Amino acid sequence: MRRVGFTLLGATILASGGAPAFAQTAPEALEPETTSTTSAEAPSTPSEQIVVTGSRIRRTDIVGVGPATVVTAENIENTGIVNIETVLQRLPANAGSAGNQTASYWTGNGWGTSQVNLRGLGIKRTLVLLNNRRLVAGGTGANSSPDLNMIPVSIIERIDVLKDGASAIYGADAVAGVVNIIADTSFEGVGLGARYGITERGDGSDFTADLSLGFQSERGGISGAATYQKTTAINMASRAPCSLAETVPGQLNCVNSAATLGGRAALPSGQQINFSNVPGNSNFFEPYNAAKHNSNSNPFLNAVSPIERLSTAVFAHYDVTDEITVFGEFLYTLRKTNQIATPGTLRNLSISATNPTNPTGQNLVLVQRRVGEAGPRQFFQETDTYQGNVGLRGKLANDWAWEVAGSYGRNTAVDGATNIANLERVGNSINPSLCSQAPGAAVPCGDYLGADLTPQVLDYILFTMRDHGGNELAAVTADLTGDLFNLPAGSLAFAAGASYRKEKGWRDPDPLTVAGVANTNQQSPISGSVTAKEAYLELSAPLLKDLPLVRSLTLDAAARYSDYDLFGGDWNYKLSADWMVFDGLRLRGTYGTGFRVPNVPELYGGVSEGNLTTTDPCSRYPQSGNAVLIANCQAAGVRPTYVQLGTTILTTVGGNENLEPESSKSWTAGVVFQPRRLVPGLTLTADWFNIDIKDAIRAIPGSTKLAICYNTPNLAHEFCDDFTRSPLTNEVTFLSAQPINTGRERMEGIDFGLVYNRKVGPVGLSLDLTVSHLREYVITPFEGGQDIIFDGFIGGGNGGYPKWRGYGVASADFGVPVVTWSTQWIGKATDFNAQPTQVGYRTPNVFYHNLQVAFDVTENSRFQLGVDNLFDRKAPFIRSFTDANTDTMTYDLMYRRFYAGFRYRF
Repeated sequence: MRRVGFTLLGATILASGGAPAFAQTAPEALEPETTSTTSAEAPSTPSEQIVVTGSRIRRTDIVGVGPATVVTAENIENTGIVNIETVLQRLPANAGSAGNQTASYWTGNGWGTSQVNLRGLGIKRTLVLLNNRRLVAGGTGANSSPDLNMIPVSIIERIDVLKDGASAIYGADAVAGVVNIIADTSFEGVGLGARYGITERGDGSDFTADLSLGFQSERGGISGAATYQKTTAINMASRAPCSLAETVPGQLNCVNSAATLGGRAALPSGQQINFSNVPGNSNFFEPYNAAKHNSNSNPFLNAVSPIERLSTAVFAHYDVTDEITVFGEFLYTLRKTNQIATPGTLRNLSISATNPTNPTGQNLVLVQRRVGEAGPRQFFQETDTYQGNVGLRGKLANDWAWEVAGSYGRNTAVDGATNIANLERVGNSINPSLCSQAPGAAVPCGDYLGADLTPQVLDYILFTMRDHGGNELAAVTADLTGDLFNLPAGSLAFAAGASYRKEKGWRDPDPLTVAGVANTNQQSPISGSVTAKEAYLELSAPLLKDLPLVRSLTLDAAARYSDYDLFGGDWNYKLSADWMVFDGLRLRGTYGTGFRVPNVPELYGGVSEGNLTTTDPCSRYPQSGNAVLIANCQAAGVRPTYVQLGTTILTTVGGNENLEPESSKSWTAGVVFQPRRLVPGLTLTADWFNIDIKDAIRAIPGSTKLAICYNTPNLAHEFCDDFTRSPLTNEVTFLSAQPINTGRERMEGIDFGLVYNRKVGPVGLSLDLTVSHLREYVITPFEGGQDIIFDGFIGGGNGGYPKWRGYGVASADFGVPVVTWSTQWIGKATDFNAQPTQVGYRTPNVFYHNLQVAFDVTENSRFQLGVDNLFDRKAPFIRSFTDANTDTMTYDLMYRRFYAGFRYRF
C-alpha cells in the first residue's frame, strides 16, 4: 500500500500542472471569517453569507458542514474534460456501476444517460441537483437518475460533491450523498469554445463546441449557454478481438457465442449437431464443436458507442424591488445515441423430421441460430428533455431570507432496434401447411438449418421495433432561513421549509414486444408515480468560542418529515458537530438517518428477458479444485464434461411491486489539519464514513447468484431457487435478477485528502490528492443468509469495488504555459465469481495518467493540447467480464487519445 501510495503521489508531483482540480478544503478554510472551495456560491466578501451544499442555512464558515469535494470550472478546463460524467467518475468516491459512454451497458433503460454512483451504493441513492433543485430523470422511460450531461459544461461554475448522507436536508434519495451542479448565473459577455479529440488508433473521435452569452445590469441579468457534442464509435473487436475464457488451465482462448450462423440443434438422443455456417450448403451437418462453430460477437458490438447531444440552458433574474427578486431557469437537451448489437438469435425451434428443410430424418430442437444473413441489429434512441424552474426570493425586515419556487421537467424518448424477428412469423415460415416456396408467396418457407435464409424470408420475419417512454417531475418548494436569537458564542441560525414533489415514469414497448412475439427482451408497459409531501427544520447553534482548546464549537441538527402516497410517513434526522480546536486543527462529525421508498422503475419496471453476460460456475467444474463447488454441480446433475457454450444467459429483469422502503443510518468523523508554520499552503483531511442500510433494495446480478448458490454447501442458499437448468444440455435456461429487499447493506471506509498550494518564484504550484479506502462493504441477501462480500471485488455485472482508489492532480502555472498532470488509481480487486487457480482471479493496480499543456494566447483566449491515458494502459482481464474481457464499468476502453481545444471570451 505504501509503495502504491507513493507511486500515485510521486507521479502527480513530478508532472506538475494548472490549478487544484478537486479541492477538499481551501488552505484558509479553518479561519472562521473566510470561505472555502466547498461553498455552493462563493461570496464576494468574507462576511457575506452563502447557502452551501449540505445545509439550507446561510453561513460564512462552511467547512464544518461535512466532507465534500468541489470541482470548479477552472479545474474542469485544466484537465481537458468535456463531460460531467468523466469529472465525477474519476473521483475515488465513485464506485460500482453507472451509465457512461465507455460502458457497454448503460443502466436502467438509460441508453446514453450519464450517471454517478457515489460509494457504489447505486445511482438511485445519489441525489443530483442543479442550483439546489432536483432534476427530472433522463433516459428512455421510467428511469431513476437525471442525465448529468443535460447541463452545458460552459455554464458550470462548480460541482459540489457531498460525500455524506443528507436525507434530512434534501430528501430520501440522498443516502450516499449529493451532487450539486452550480451554474454561473452571473456570466457576462460572449464565450466561444471548441475541442476535438481522437484515439491513437484513429477511432472514437470527439468534437465539442460551446457558446456562452450573458448580460447583467444593476437590477437583473440573463445568461445562457449551449454545448454541442458528437462522438464516433469504437468497435469492440478493435480492443478485444474475441471473448476469452480459460479453456484449459492457465490458458485463455476465444470461446465466442454458441448462437451459430448455421444453427446448433439437439437430437432426441441429446446429441448436439451444427448445420453449415457456410452459405450454399444447408443440408450439411456434423457434431457440434464450440471451437469450430461458435460465432464471434465482438465485431458486432461497440466498446464505446456514439452520441450526438445538444444541451442548452438559460438563467435569468430581476429585482422587482430592493427586497424581492424573480428568477427563472430553463434547460433543454436533445440527445441521439445508437449502438450496434449482434444479429438476433432464434431459440428452441421445434422442427419435425418430415419438414422438407430437415435433412436428419429425426425430430430436432434448434437450440440457437443466429440470423446473421440480415447483419447486426441497430439500436437507436432519441430523447428530448426540458425543465423549467421559476420563483421569487427576498428578505424580510428582520433580515430573514425566503424563497418560493416551482419546477416542472419532462423527458420523452423514442427508442428501438432494427432486424428484430417476429416469432409468430418465424413459426409460420417453418409450418409447411402455412408457408409456400412459390415466388412472391405471402408466407415464404424458411430454411433455418444452415446459413441460407433468403431475402424474401428475412423481409417477412424481420421488423423495426419502436418503443416510447418518458419521465416527469413536478415540484413546489418554500424555504425560510435566518437568525432566531443570540447565544454567547453567536446567533442561533435556522432554516425551515416545505415541499411537494411528484415523479412519474412510463414506458410503452412496441406492441409486438408486449405481445411476446418479438424476438427480443419481452416487456410489459410501465406506468407509475410516487408523490411526496415533506417539511424540514434545520438549526445551527454556536455553543462555545475563544476558549482553551475550543476556538469554536458548533452543533447542527435537522429533522425532516416525509409523507409518501404509497408508503405513508417517516421522520429523518441529522446531527453534526464542528469543533475547531485551534488554528490549524478542526474536528467534525455527522450522524444521519434515511428512508428511501422504491422509485418508479424499481416498482413498476416491466418484467423482461435479455441475454446478459453471465459466468456459469459449473463450466469445467472438475478443474476448479473447489470441493463444495464440485459436489454441488454433481448434485445438480451437471456432467463433468459440461462447458458453458457462450458468455451470456437468458435473464429475467424488471420491477417488483412487492418492494418495501429501505431505511439507513450513516456516520462520519473527520479531521482537517493545516500545519501552516511547518508547511505553508498544506491542508490534510481524513474522513471516516459508515453507512448501514436495512431492507436494502437491490438487484443481485445473475453471475453472483450462481456463484453463491454453488459455493454454498448442499445448495442450501435461497439463490438456488432463482434459476433452472436443462437436463438435456445442462445449460442454465432461466435466471432471475429482479430487485428485492435484501436483508442489509453495510459499508465502512475512510477518505484521505491532501491539498497544497504554493508559489515558488514566478511559478504557481499546486497539488490535490484524494484517496479512498473501502474497509468493508457487505450485503446480507436475506435475514439469516450468508453475507456477500463486495469490498475488494469486481466483475459479474456489479462493477468495481477495489479496496483502494485515488485521484491526484498536480499543477505548475508558468503564466505561459500551464501544465496539468492527473493520475487516476484503481486498486487491486478479486473477481466476484472466479476461483484462486483461475486466470483473471485478481486484477493488478491500474493507473491512468493524463497530461495537458495550456497557453493563454491573449488575455481572453486560451489554447490547450492534451493526451489522456498517456501510457496507453490496457484494461485487465476479468473472468466474469461484462464485455471486452474486462469490467467495462470500471476500466478505460478508449486507450491513449489526444485532443486540442481553443476558447475565446469577449
